[in-house]
Amino acid sequence: MTKKSMVPAQQDPSQTALARRDFLIKSGAVIGTAAYALGNSDLVNAETTNIAPIDPSQPLEVPQWTRSLGAPTASPYGKPSTFETKAVRNLYPGLKDTMSAYSTSPLQELDGIITPNGLFYERHHAGVPQIDPAQHRLVIHGLTENALIFTVDEIRQFPAVSRVHFMECSGNPSFLPPWGKTAAEVSGLVSCAEWTGVTLKTLLDETGLKPQAKWIIAEGADGAAMTRSIPIEKCLGDVMVVYSQNGERLRPEQGYPLRLFVPGYEGNTHIKWLRRLHVTDAPAYSREETAKYTDLMADGKARKFSFVMECKSLVTYPSGTQKLTRKGLHEMRGIAWSGHGKITRVDVSVDGGNTWTQARLQEPILTKALTAFRAPFEWNGQELMIMSRAIDETGYVQPMLEQLIDERGKVSFYHNNSVQPWRVSSSGEVTNGRA
Repeated sequence: MTKKSMVPAQQDPSQTALARRDFLIKSGAVIGTAAYALGNSDLVNAETTNIAPIDPSQPLEVPQWTRSLGAPTASPYGKPSTFETKAVRNLYPGLKDTMSAYSTSPLQELDGIITPNGLFYERHHAGVPQIDPAQHRLVIHGLTENALIFTVDEIRQFPAVSRVHFMECSGNPSFLPPWGKTAAEVSGLVSCAEWTGVTLKTLLDETGLKPQAKWIIAEGADGAAMTRSIPIEKCLGDVMVVYSQNGERLRPEQGYPLRLFVPGYEGNTHIKWLRRLHVTDAPAYSREETAKYTDLMADGKARKFSFVMECKSLVTYPSGTQKLTRKGLHEMRGIAWSGHGKITRVDVSVDGGNTWTQARLQEPILTKALTAFRAPFEWNGQELMIMSRAIDETGYVQPMLEQLIDERGKVSFYHNNSVQPWRVSSSGEVTNGRA
C-alpha cells in the first residue's frame, strides 16, 4: 500500500489569486475597472507593482534585535515605539497662541474607533489647569430641593457607567479655505473614547429638581471659567459626569479630575474641569453661546443652540500627503459618526461622486460613536477622486459642501459636516480634493 504524502499538493498560485478576485467581484466589493494582476505567487504581479519578488533560495537574514536582549519589563508608563513618530498631536497650522488654541488627533495614523488618550484632540481657552483632586469640588444648586457639594471621591462612590462615544468640535472644519493638507488638518478635531463616570441624572436625583427647572448651566474651573447651557431633557438623558477615559483617570487636558460629557453635542458643551452645575429656568446666553458657537446664516441671522453634531464621515486612507506606492488592489479606510445615533451605511466613490458603492461597516457599531468602514478599490496609475458619505439611523445623508453653502451661505463657520474629497494623482500622491 502506498503511503500518502503529508505534504498537500501544491496549488496553482494564479488560481489562488483568481479565486480571491472572483470572490471580490461577486461580492461587489471592488471599486474600479482596472485589470487585476495575477502573478507567480498569491501576490499581485511584480511587473505592475513596486513589490519586490522573494527569492525562495535565499534564507532570511536574522536581524540584530533577534540576537540580543530587549528592554527591561515594567516601565512606569508604557510609550509607543520610537519608530512611530507620525502619530502625534499637532497645534493647528497658523496658531501661535498656545493658551486659547487646539491640537488635532492624527486621524491618518490611527486604526479602529478608539483614540488613545495621549492623542485625543484638545481645545482650550485658557490653557490646562493643574487641579488637586483632593481640593476639587462640584456644586449643584439653583432650582433644586437641596444644594449639594460633592468631592471627587464622593462622585466615584455612586453607581458608574462606561460608554463609548465620540466628541467633536463644532468648528471641525470651517467652511472657508485654507483647506487642510492631511486628514488631521481637515477634521482632526474629533476623537472617540470609552468614558466612565456617573450619569448626571443620578446626581440630580440626589439634589431633587424643582418643576421650573428647564436648563443647567455648566461651569469649568479653568481660567476662562468656560460656561455653557444644556437643556434639562438632555441632562436627564445620556449626559455623564466622567472621571475616567479609556480605563484610566482623565488626563489634565481632558478635564481632570471631572468633566461633563454630553453625547452627540458639540465639544464646547462638554465642560472640562467641571466645578458648578446651576439649575435654572432659562439659558445663560454666555459668551460661548452668543458671540461664539452660533451659526451665522446668509440672511444675517444666527442659529442658536445648534448642539447636535450631524452625520459625517472621512476617508483616512488614502488621504492627504499619503502616497500609493504599488498598483493593484487597495483598501479605502475611514470613520463615520453621528450625534443622532448609529451609522447605518457608508457609501464610497472613486470618481468624484458620479457613482457610489456601499462600504463594509466594522463592528461594533455603537450609538454616537465612531464607526470604522472599509472598501476595496483598484488603482493602476489613473487619477482618482475618492470620498465617502455617511447615513445615520434617522435617514439623514451627509451632504456635499455645495448643498450646505446653498442652505447657509458662505459666512457660516461651525457645523460643516460635508463630504471631503481626496485626489489621487497618476503618481499615487494624495492631496486635498478641494485645493
